Amino acid sequence: MSINVLRVCLIATELRGFGAYGGFGVLTHDIAHGLAARGVEVYIAMPRKDGQKPVETIDGITVISYPSELYDGLRYILPFAGLYRMIDADVYHSQEPSISTALAQIAEPRKKHIVTFQDPRSIEDWRKEWAPRRVRRLDEWRFWLSYQRGPGKAARRAHAKYCQAKYIIEKVKCLYRLREKPGFLPNPIKMLPIKSPKAVVPTVCYVGRWDARKRPQLFLDLAVQFPGVKFMFGGACVNDPSIDAQIRQKCSGMQNIEAPGWLNETERTSLLDRSWILVNTSSRECLPVTYLEAGANKCAILSHCNADGFASNFGFWAERGDLDDYAQGLRFLLENNRWKALGEKAHDYVKNTHEHERVIDQHLSVYQQVLNS
Repeated sequence: MSINVLRVCLIATELRGFGAYGGFGVLTHDIAHGLAARGVEVYIAMPRKDGQKPVETIDGITVISYPSELYDGLRYILPFAGLYRMIDADVYHSQEPSISTALAQIAEPRKKHIVTFQDPRSIEDWRKEWAPRRVRRLDEWRFWLSYQRGPGKAARRAHAKYCQAKYIIEKVKCLYRLREKPGFLPNPIKMLPIKSPKAVVPTVCYVGRWDARKRPQLFLDLAVQFPGVKFMFGGACVNDPSIDAQIRQKCSGMQNIEAPGWLNETERTSLLDRSWILVNTSSRECLPVTYLEAGANKCAILSHCNADGFASNFGFWAERGDLDDYAQGLRFLLENNRWKALGEKAHDYVKNTHEHERVIDQHLSVYQQVLNS
């Protein structure tokens, strides 16, 4: 399926290959390249990262950035509205509502605007993010009101609204005060051939940032309880080098844990190929790309967060989210090799729901519908 002379601008907060990035950066990269491969003219607009040029063209995709220090409020980035008029896209597709969503609507009011809700956050969700910084309640509410007036209002104005996970649809409708429920538009994952066999010894992995909200200490504590299991601790604390150094120091004193650092796509795939189980210790997640990658590589899921039933259907749901809960889950998955059948089940679901080409087809169909409406 292809659409002739279609120009799409993906509005993003991060992108793989430009500074520190997480799941948002991965999915934006994969959607952009999938669309470009179908003949779509793709632009990406994002806050500028260290070392990034204002305009860069990579693999036929034009990446336009603006100074990230101006990203704190609409009035500061309003002069950059000309960027969106210069792009002159047929469709502006935000990967999560942001100030840039509002800016694109101001700059191009006659064009079509779409929002995919990637990680909707209530005030309680934001408090989990802010907990390590001890943000004052007054500042919390000021931020929340500002968010509702900026990105929230822009999300309500979008011509089409979608969620990347099924379980957040009702939450998004209430949170953003939408008249109708958003549709379901999944994130893509490439089902690459599995090159490495599963490790001979029980092997579990962690893939992601070591931020406080992710509770990486739980992964270390789990390794202490299971000396016969190999723990692969992929990631880093990119925002705080001192915390990163502390965690690596702890890892160095444990024989059953390895901390290979921040992993590129090839390294991450190789790690998941060999792993039996993906462990996610975060106190709050939506549906992370790492779940999809783990499922594509036949890993079971051990997590406190049960987005779209990934933990309860394809592994173990650590509902309490404490160390004992994770330990119970790991024992359950290792016993009688339960992880293996659950990993196969995860693989089938990801293939049928999130496979890259299938999802790109869905994106093109959405763009056609909104342009014809």
